[in-house]
Amino acid sequence: LRSGFRNIRCLVEAIAEQQKPSDVNPPRVARSCDSAGVSRRRAFLTGAAALAAVAAGTEPWGTGSLTESGAAHAAVLPRGVGEGPLLAAMSDDDDDTVVKLFEDATASVVAIMNVEVNGGSRGKGGAAEEAVEGIGSGFVWDEFGHIVTNYHVVAKLATDTSGRQACRVSLLTPSGAMQTYSATLVGTDPSRDLAVLKVDLSQPVPAAPDTAAADGAVVVAAAPPAPPLYPIPIGSSSDLRVGQSCFAIGNPYGLQHTLTAGVISGLGREIPAPTGAAIRGAIQTDAAINSGNSGGPLLDSFGRIIGVNTATFTRSGSGSSSGVNFAIPVDTVRRVVPRLIVYGSPRPPAA
Repeated sequence: LRSGFRNIRCLVEAIAEQQKPSDVNPPRVARSCDSAGVSRRRAFLTGAAALAAVAAGTEPWGTGSLTESGAAHAAVLPRGVGEGPLLAAMSDDDDDTVVKLFEDATASVVAIMNVEVNGGSRGKGGAAEEAVEGIGSGFVWDEFGHIVTNYHVVAKLATDTSGRQACRVSLLTPSGAMQTYSATLVGTDPSRDLAVLKVDLSQPVPAAPDTAAADGAVVVAAAPPAPPLYPIPIGSSSDLRVGQSCFAIGNPYGLQHTLTAGVISGLGREIPAPTGAAIRGAIQTDAAINSGNSGGPLLDSFGRIIGVNTATFTRSGSGSSSGVNFAIPVDTVRRVVPRLIVYGSPRPPAA
């Protein structure tokens, strides 16, 4: 057993090594603060003005299983180097480039719906009725169907003991329509507000049935073919600079595949995780992030993910974005996600 754990640990370390950017610059060191400064900053985050998680009524779930093969991911793409038309050099005034960035990246972004399944209540066709309790965002991590999102998006499911909580993931099909599939929870890291799901493309959620005419029989429309999975291109957060353009794609207020744009407003921020632990190195941006954006990607000008949209700063009693928004840096995501896929947690089980 110990030998098996050692082999898995070596696998995770090898994956992490492969995902290091090939053009790594020394990480920018945030200015140190004295204890009084830290206290003032924490008071700022937890006083009359507070950070709000940006998922719309997030819901959680149970534990899923996963094979080690799913831990692999595409290599990190160096800044300024691309593999396709998405990653062409970008001009500040080139609207077509932004359009192209969105069109290519949006297929990697998913909508995550938390539902409560009422097995005792049956709808048309005899299927159990589901009540949508929350909507968040996520993105395709690899071709094995792993989806990365925030922990707080799936927190209710992760802690569910009733067996009635479930998750649905909506993917963009080649026709431009959205198709919904069942998904299971693979792993979580509440202290970093990260979670991994796995979507099952063999289990599409049927659309609302159509009723046949004369005999009143219920006919369920055939689901479209499973869409291809487009893993999101991976960037680096170690060499970001304040003032760089950035783009957020997500599902604010259930409005699927919404693009907002802004700049990186600050680096090295500290924000609270759902556990109360500090998430360090957060990216601050003025790109609009609202309820339902949680778990979606923050992209650079080349369409690569540089962060996971997580929280917005709001005044008490206000649910709107203030233009002070935060994302978990992608370098943290690259370290944590392979472990969640293999172990289900950020640390291997005790031998």
